[in-house]
Amino acid sequence: MANEEKFVAEIVDQEDNFSKWYNQVVRKAELADYAPVRGCMIIRPYGYAIWENIQRLLDARFKETDVVNAYFPLLIPRSFLEREAEHIEGFAPEVAWVTRGGGEELEEPLAIRPTSETIIGHTYAKWVQSYRDLPILINQWNNVMRWEKRTTLFLRTSEFLWQEGHTAHRTLEEAEERTRMMLEVYRSFAEEDAAIPVIVGRKSENEKFAGALRTYSIEALMGDGKALQAGTSHNLGNNFAKSFDIQFLDDDGQRKYCATTSWGLSTRMIGGVIMVHGDKSGLILPPRLAPYQVVIVPIWRKDAEKTAVSAMVERVTKMLKGRVRVKVDNSDNTPGWKYNEWEMRGVPVRLEIGPRDVQNESVMLVRRDNRAKESVSLAALETRLPELLEEIQQALFLRAREFRDKSMRYTESYEEFKRIIADERGFVRVKWAEDSAAELAIKEETKATLRVIPFDQPEGGVQGKCFYTGKPATCEAIFARAY
Repeated sequence: MANEEKFVAEIVDQEDNFSKWYNQVVRKAELADYAPVRGCMIIRPYGYAIWENIQRLLDARFKETDVVNAYFPLLIPRSFLEREAEHIEGFAPEVAWVTRGGGEELEEPLAIRPTSETIIGHTYAKWVQSYRDLPILINQWNNVMRWEKRTTLFLRTSEFLWQEGHTAHRTLEEAEERTRMMLEVYRSFAEEDAAIPVIVGRKSENEKFAGALRTYSIEALMGDGKALQAGTSHNLGNNFAKSFDIQFLDDDGQRKYCATTSWGLSTRMIGGVIMVHGDKSGLILPPRLAPYQVVIVPIWRKDAEKTAVSAMVERVTKMLKGRVRVKVDNSDNTPGWKYNEWEMRGVPVRLEIGPRDVQNESVMLVRRDNRAKESVSLAALETRLPELLEEIQQALFLRAREFRDKSMRYTESYEEFKRIIADERGFVRVKWAEDSAAELAIKEETKATLRVIPFDQPEGGVQGKCFYTGKPATCEAIFARAY
C-alpha cells in the first residue's frame, strides 16, 4: 500500500502548482518526453495514440465537407516567403533556415516550413487555369517548425504536428463560407469528441494570422483559468493569390484572382484535453479520444482463483474486442497499483474481474471521472458498456462547461477587470471599441489578451462605452491570460 500511495503522491496537487502538475502528468502518463534539440518533443506511443484518434475523427469530419488529403514539401525557398511581405514579417522571428546541403552552401536558403501558405500558393498557381478548376479543397497532416524561445510539451514546442487545410475559391463569399464551415468543424470536434466547450468568434486585427483578411478561432478555458486557442480558421482573401499569381479565367471571360483560406489544429489539443479534464490523480480522457476506453484488471489471491479469473478475462476480452478499445493488465503488479496506474493514465472505465464476479457471471465497472462503481452481468455488458462510455463523454463536457461558465465574468470597469485577471483569471467579457492601441496597452498592463470577439453578440447591437477607452462600444469581446 505504501508504494501505491507514493505513486500518486508524486503528482503535485493542481491547486498547489498547476504548471508542475501538468508537466508531471505528461511525463508520468508517458505521453511525451523532451528531445535532445531544445524546444522539441518526443511523442511517446500513448500520447501518439491520442493524436491518432484526433486525426481519425477530424479527418472524417473534413472528408464530410469534400476535403481531400495531399502532402507538400518541408523545405520552402526564401523567395517564396518574401513574396508575401506581411506573412514573412509575422513569422520572421520563428523561422528556422537550412543554409547548407551535402557540405555545400545553398544558393538560396530554405525555410523549414512554419506553415505552408507560400508553397501551396505557388503550386495552386500552376494548377488553376479556369473557374472549372475551382474550388480546390486540400488538407495535409504534417509537422512544422517555429523556433520558440519558451516551450511546454504539447502546448508550445519548436516542432509540432498538426493538420493544415488550404482551399482556393472563385469568390470572397465562397472563401468566407468555407472559413466559417471549417471553424464549425473544429467547434463540433472540440465539444463532441474532446468534450471541451469552446467560444467561437473572430480574432482582433492584432491577433489575426499574418496576411489574413480575417481570422476566426475556438477558445477554450483550462483548469487553471487560462485560455487556450484550440483551432483557427483564416480567410486569406486575395492576398496570397495576388502574391503568387493564382488567377483563373471566369465564365464571363475575365481573369480573376482566387480567394483562399487556411485552417489548422495541432497537437496542442492534447495539452488542452489534459488541462481541461485532469484531476489530482492524473489524466481523465474523454472516451472518444482515449487510446484504451476500458482496462481489464484481473483480481485473485490463489492459483485456483487465477485459472477461473483468467478464463473469464479472456472471454470478456473476446466479447468486447471490436466494440471498444480494450486493454488487459496482466502485469505482476498488485491490483491497487494497477488502479492507480490506469487512473493516472486516464482510462475512462476500469473493468474488474475477481473470483466473486466469476461466480456471479458479472463484472465491476468503475468510472474514471467520478469513481462510481456498477456491477453488470455478462449478458448485459455488450449493451451497457458503450452506454456508460457515452455517459462519461457527456458528463465530462457538462462538467467542463459548468466550470467555464462559472469562470466567465462581465465587467464595465477596467479596475475590476485588472483585479479579476490578477486574482481570479478566467474569461472576462467586456464592451469593446476595437482599438488596436488600447488592446496592446491592456496586454502590457495586465498580460491579458483579447482572445475572441464572439459570434453571440447582444441582439440589437452593443450599447454603451468601451470599458477601457470610453469610446462608443462596437462589440463585446473576451479577454483572458492565455497559453
